[in-house]
Amino acid sequence: MDTPLTILPLEREDLYFIHKLQNNPEIMAFWFDEPYHSIEKLQDLYDQQIHGQHERRFVVKHDDNLVGIVELMYINHLHRHTEFQIIIDPAYQGKGFAVPATQLALDYAFRVLNMHKVYLFVDTTNEAAIHIYKKVGFSMEATLKEAFFVEGNYHDTFIMSMFQRDYLNE
Repeated sequence: MDTPLTILPLEREDLYFIHKLQNNPEIMAFWFDEPYHSIEKLQDLYDQQIHGQHERRFVVKHDDNLVGIVELMYINHLHRHTEFQIIIDPAYQGKGFAVPATQLALDYAFRVLNMHKVYLFVDTTNEAAIHIYKKVGFSMEATLKEAFFVEGNYHDTFIMSMFQRDYLNE
C-alpha cells in the first residue's frame, strides 16, 4: 500500500457502498446478521443516528476508493467502553487494509473518545479476522457458546478486547 489509508465519518452518499456490503451473505454471516437491508432502511438509520453519541461510523478510504467500514458501536461514556466492528470489501481483502483500518479506529476510540476498553465479537471459525485482531493487540476474553444463529446454525463466538493502557503503551 503506497498511499496512506484514512477513515472518514460516514456520509449520506456512502450509504450505497454500505448497502452493497450489508447485502452480501458471506459478509453478513460473519457479522451475525441477515443480508437484508434496503437503502431506505439505511437512510432512516443514518438520519436517526447522525447526531447520536453512542456510535461512530467511518468509511475506510484508500486513494479515491472506499475499501471498507469501521464502526465503534454501543459507546458507553460512563463505563468508557465500545464495541468495534469492521468490514473490508471483498474486492479489497488480502491487500493489507484491515490492520491499518483497525489501528485508525482504535486510535480514535482511545485517544479521541478516551475509551477504557474496546471489545469485539468474532466467530470462532473466522481465523483470518482472529489473526488480524491478535496482530493489533486484542486479547481473548471469553467464548460464548452457540451465541448467534446464522445460516441455519448456531455459532460460537469469541469476545476479544483491548484496554487503553495497553494500547497507549505499545
